[in-house]
Parts: sequence; structure tokens; C-alpha cells
Amino acid sequence: MATKRESILLITILFSLIGFGVIGLQILPHIPILFGIALLLLFGLFKRIPWSVMDTGIRNGITPGIPSIFIFLLVGVLIAIWIACGTIPTMMVYGFSIVSKQFFLATVFVVCAIVGTSIGSAFTTAATVGIAFMGMGHALGYDTAITAGAIISGAFFGDKMSPLSDTTNLAPAVSGVDMFDHIRNMLWTTIPAFIISVILFAIVGQGHAATVDFHTFQATLQKHSTISWITLLPVVLLLILAMKKVPAIPTLFVGTLSGIIILFLFHPHTSISNLISIMQDGYKSQTGMKEIDQLLTRGGMQSMLPSVSLIFLSLGMGGLLQEMGIIAQVMDSLSHFVRTSGRLIFSTALTAIGVNFLLGEQYLSIILPGRAYSESFDRIGLKRRNLSRVLEDAGTVVNPLVPWGVSGVFLSGVLNVPTFSYVPYTFFCLLCPVITIIVGFTGIGLSWVNGNSPIGKSVRTKTEA
Repeated sequence: MATKRESILLITILFSLIGFGVIGLQILPHIPILFGIALLLLFGLFKRIPWSVMDTGIRNGITPGIPSIFIFLLVGVLIAIWIACGTIPTMMVYGFSIVSKQFFLATVFVVCAIVGTSIGSAFTTAATVGIAFMGMGHALGYDTAITAGAIISGAFFGDKMSPLSDTTNLAPAVSGVDMFDHIRNMLWTTIPAFIISVILFAIVGQGHAATVDFHTFQATLQKHSTISWITLLPVVLLLILAMKKVPAIPTLFVGTLSGIIILFLFHPHTSISNLISIMQDGYKSQTGMKEIDQLLTRGGMQSMLPSVSLIFLSLGMGGLLQEMGIIAQVMDSLSHFVRTSGRLIFSTALTAIGVNFLLGEQYLSIILPGRAYSESFDRIGLKRRNLSRVLEDAGTVVNPLVPWGVSGVFLSGVLNVPTFSYVPYTFFCLLCPVITIIVGFTGIGLSWVNGNSPIGKSVRTKTEA
């Protein structure tokens, strides 16, 4: 297996390789990650690591992502059907009469936060109300990257705070704390991030002029799409099932099926072959208005295949890094830095962020640091709910910022905006890890086993213990 020096060198080379490809050459991450996998395999051969071990690593890395991949494909179909049956166009038309044009971005952030908290899924929030907001933002003259940043920020507020969210249940479970105690403790970092984000979106949202005539835009939508409150029933069904904790896959099937029923209700002459074409290749908008056709020509199972291939590659690389012991060596190196409460929280946050970038998997960014640092929190006398909060602040909300991460790939594909384009505007996601680190060094909001403790109290590393 890899030594500590070899692990750090390999991680540096991998980051440089992927960074050069994505940032320097401005290409998709697929090929750089493929070269990264090749590099790891060559290193494995050099170290005489059996192929069976490396093969197991790739398989184990991909396996946790299979449910997400299936969800990706279902979401592609759902989007196409919801456009065809009128659900998304109706959300856009109704939204124009409800949403404040002056404070559009702030409104988008708050609404997505409410929806995300209600259903506990950032993916579903972005793929439903998010797409409608993208269309509205374009008509209002907002850069798609800015609108996407507001949508993602709100969606991941919900993913972080909702008791229905997987991550909100996983972080306290890994840390060994009560979920509602965990949610209450997250308010120390979440409320400041939320307030600052609302202010920033309100400021950024000023001075934008509509790029198209509203009346023409709405009239074209009403002429070429089914605009009716009935088309919103799939959204209502999806929200109800999500709040009842029905798993994502059956919920998406119900959302798609209800959309198909509405499609045939308003368009009974739709042929089966046309329906299958929409589900497979996506909806093709032909209104004659370029702005609308660009926004509504999307969806379909095929549209998600580039995302699926990237997830396979990134998770496979992550599995190799784990199986070859590279991740464990790097995390062990970080543990020697942990000597005070501030450093402990900083190291935990840094590790969660690093796992997101190295493995591309949101759950592992919570599980691995949670297991690695739990004893350190006990030794210094910090309550475990501090650990679970850091895992959410630097694990859950960072995954959408990674171009090859599961969330980043999904959101980029669904919203049709490159990850690096929307990252500067995901204010909430960027603020959470910064605030949690500040909390660690200042001691504000930290809870101690014995009531209170001086900031900077030393903690022994695993080696010293």
C-alpha cells in the first residue's frame, strides 16, 4: 500500500492533473479523471498491489453511487415529461405574478430554501422549482450562473437543515448525537450564512433589465404550452410523498406517471412513440421564440448520460484512493495537526472538503471525517454535536461545488450551467465552511462536555494518545 509521502505526492499530482484539464484547458473532467485512474493503476502495479484489490476498490467506489445514478436517469425523464405536460411552463407563468422582480435572486434563494426544507432533497428542489426559476431569471435578464447559484444555495440550505434529508440524519448518526439537537446546534452557523446570503443576493440582483418583453414571453408560453393549475398536481404529489419520507425513486416514478396522465388529458392525440421519444431524448420546444426554445428544449434520459459517465469515473477513482490506503494516510497526516479546538474543527472541515474533492461523494465526506475525528472531540471535551455540525457545514454543502462530485455533476446537467460558472454565486454553500471554521477558532457557539472550556485547549493526537 501507499506510504504517507507517496499518498501526498499522488494527491498533489491528481489535483494538478484534474485542475489543469478543467481550469487550464477548460475541458470536461471526464478525460482528466480517466488519466488519474490510469495513474493510480500504474502506481498500484509499481507497488505490486494485486489487481483483485484495485478491482475491488473501483467496484466499492461505484456501488454507493448506483442509487444516485438511477435517480439521475429518472430526473431526466421527469423534466422532459413535466415540460411536455405543462407543469414547468405553468410554474414559470404563475411565478412571474408572484415573485418580486426587484429582489428576484433573494426570493429564489428563500423559496428554494423553504421547498428544500419541506422535502429534504436538494436534487428534487433544483430539478423542479429550480428549472422554472432558471427560465424566469433568463427572462428577467439575470446571468444563468447567478440564478443557478441562488437555486443551489437555497436547495442545499434545505438539504442541510431538513429532518427529512439523508445528510441531516447521517451526520448525527455518525457522530452519535440526537438529530434535533444536531439541527438546533447548526443554527449557530446556518442563520448567519442565511442572512448574509439573502443580503448578497439582494445586492447582486439590483440593476438587471429584462432581456425579453414579458407580455410576449408569457403570451408565447400560454400559446404553446398547457398553462393550468391542474398541471401543478405532479408537484403537489411529489411534495406530499417527499414529506411522508417515501424514497426518492418511487417518488420520481409517481411524479413522472402523473405528468404522463396530464399530458394525455390535455393532448389525447399524443402517440406512444412520441411519448417514448420525449422520455428518451427530451422535449423539443418549437415556439419560434429563441429564448423559450433554449430554456424548454431539455430533459430526457439521454441528457443525463454524460453525467452518469462522469459519476462512474469519479467514484471509481475515489474507490481506488480508498482501497490503496491513500485517503487513510492523508487523513492520518492531518490528525497530527489537531492540538487545539480551533485546529480540530479546522482539520475536520478541511478533511470533509478534501474528501468531497477526492472522492466526489457527499456521504463519504460525512462518514470518513466523522469516524476519524470523533475520538479527538471526546478527548478535548467538545460535545459530539460540534462534530456533526462541521460535517454538514463542510461536507454536505461543499459537494455541489465539485465539478466531478455527485451533486455538482447533477446540478450542472439539470440546470445546464457549468459548475465553475455557478460556484462564485453559491453564497450559502461558500459561507458555511468559512463560518464553521471561524466558530472553531473563536469558540462562539461551541458546546463543551463540562459546560465551558478555554479556547485553545490542547488535544492529543492519536499518536500521542
